[in-house]
Amino acid sequence: MTQRKADEALSDPQDPPTTQGNVIDESVRDESGLSRREMLKISMTAGAGAAVTAIGGGAMLAPRTSRAATPGLPVISPWNPAWAFTDPMPIPKACQPVEQLKGPPPQNQPWSEDYCKTNSLPDYIRFNEAHGKDEEFYEARTERHQRWAEFGNIDPVYENGVMVQPGTFNGKLYEFDACEVDWDFYPSAAAGAIVPSKIWVFHDVNSDAAGILRINARYGEPVLIRMHNCMPEDNRGTGIDQMATHLHNAHNPPESDGGPMRFFDCGQFYDYWYPNVRAGFASTHKSGTSYVGPDKVARTCPGDFRETQSTLWFHDHRHDFTSQNVYKGLASFYTLFSDDINLDTGKGDSAKLSERGLGLPSGEWDIPILLTDKSFDPDNGGEMYFDTENFDGFLGDLMTVNFKIKPYLDVKRRRYRLRLLNAGPSRYVEIGFKTSTGKLVSFVRVGNDGNLLPKALTNTTVRLAPAERADIILDFAEHAQGTVIYMENLLLQTDPRGPDGVLLPSSPDPRQREATQILQIRVGGLPATKDISTTKAQLLKMPTLLELPALPTPVKKRAFAFETFGAQWSVNKRFFDPERISAYPVEGTAEEWTVTSSGSWGHPIHSHHEEYRITRRNGRAISASSDDYGRKDVVRIGNGAVGTVNGDSVSYVIQFRDWYGDYPVHCHNVVHEDHGMMLLFKIVPPTDPKAGQ
Repeated sequence: MTQRKADEALSDPQDPPTTQGNVIDESVRDESGLSRREMLKISMTAGAGAAVTAIGGGAMLAPRTSRAATPGLPVISPWNPAWAFTDPMPIPKACQPVEQLKGPPPQNQPWSEDYCKTNSLPDYIRFNEAHGKDEEFYEARTERHQRWAEFGNIDPVYENGVMVQPGTFNGKLYEFDACEVDWDFYPSAAAGAIVPSKIWVFHDVNSDAAGILRINARYGEPVLIRMHNCMPEDNRGTGIDQMATHLHNAHNPPESDGGPMRFFDCGQFYDYWYPNVRAGFASTHKSGTSYVGPDKVARTCPGDFRETQSTLWFHDHRHDFTSQNVYKGLASFYTLFSDDINLDTGKGDSAKLSERGLGLPSGEWDIPILLTDKSFDPDNGGEMYFDTENFDGFLGDLMTVNFKIKPYLDVKRRRYRLRLLNAGPSRYVEIGFKTSTGKLVSFVRVGNDGNLLPKALTNTTVRLAPAERADIILDFAEHAQGTVIYMENLLLQTDPRGPDGVLLPSSPDPRQREATQILQIRVGGLPATKDISTTKAQLLKMPTLLELPALPTPVKKRAFAFETFGAQWSVNKRFFDPERISAYPVEGTAEEWTVTSSGSWGHPIHSHHEEYRITRRNGRAISASSDDYGRKDVVRIGNGAVGTVNGDSVSYVIQFRDWYGDYPVHCHNVVHEDHGMMLLFKIVPPTDPKAGQ
């Protein structure tokens, strides 16, 4: 497979999606000969004045640019106003499942080198783009899939290296590569002035789409993704050719969660199995639950229907290098539909009440939008730049929308569902919409992180910390053909400490680099077919979109302080240690966790495994009109938490159901995560000697 360019087999502009354990690698060293872990240890003993490794100073990997020779020199990305809004916004392509994997069939037993050699099984040979040659690929997974057989999966049987009985997989199969491509973040009008950047992306082998992708998944239909690591050893100063793919906010077993220590090398693959089942299916709601949809028909599903999710995303989570690998491009969408109970069906424009569910815009009218800020080195042709010397957090000076700077989007005069994701490493955003004449455009918010809200809300702006999401409904039929609307980031943030909540006025010239406008939306004519999706007024009148789960009684309370300690990021004054488990919750129980930020630093806190319900902020109960209300998987504390008020303390109730094993909790300012602000908890049975500790 040859290296692909951004305009060859990547996400096509305006092309709508179709519905459908390792240990720390101590050998990773910089030019000084010190490993990353050794450098972190130096910082612990050197104190805040240590220039090499204190927060805010010290390169892990020196960027291959002239900027590396002059630490602290600000990077001002090249920009020409004539480039603004000249290219269409790329729309993530829907990945296409395969009938059969090219390598070994899916099975519970990992396809490891030892397993293959012991059983005289044939090698899995494929071309490794990163190394430019055919190689033997073995699986890096060392753990079996939990509850594999319960979901109708049967392993193949081999005798003397020959398959004598084929296996069965219940669900959809996908094949992915993680690889390097040339990508043009700048509009095509900048060709000749700006060089493409070499970034790392997910590549769907079957459709040949690469870049920001979209997997359309469904409850009741498991998914297995075979992820091949084909990233180059030459990182061009940022990132590492090891990976762990985390499906953010999904209710998955830990061996498929993509935790920070389950990373694997280039030349290996990993089979991630996503059961796509609701929380409680094997514990609190073993008999399932019944949901009465808008068509007044009751349908039963495994688990608690109130735990239904919608907008997830997957990204790299390699310990110590999450910020760099995600910044380089390893992030995409996983949209989860609930047509099994006629809720969020992905068929919201259907005239059939039995399949339209809530009637949310679907198909080409359902558009994921990934927002992330970048910097580009003017001394290196405008290639993408990441400051590995900054431990506070990275703030780019140009916002990209689906990996494009100031693109445009053509829309019809009808309703759209926009799935907004802040995938930036450190920057908070507040997104709003205004016409070119300055008229504010209101929208209806229906989703909060990966979950439907209990009730639709009318908003004019929405604040998103890194990893937070918002599903919104915009009705462009409210505007005349030819209207120009700008999506804006109105939140001022000049310090990785977090924003102070001040909202900027709309910039007078949207073409300027400093302008608040990041996407130009051009309203066209009426669609070819009538828009029959649910109106904004109808959504707001609904008593509930999805009722909240019952709030369980916590069996234990824990407190976690996210703070600096010894010039590094810590939790309860302890740095992340992959050998240490900080909590042992019992499977099937719930606990109340309180997270705090000292020094007003902004920290978006993410817990893996299950979303949670926030009960108090700064000691006060949560209002139903707050964006804290509902199920969450990321919560903002510290600077920029809510409005202009710091949220120093948040309490939430979280459950631990269905799966056993270890999961992380961490700050999703991923620069903080990479430098110690993370802990592990382990879900155990009540018979475990450490249960409840």
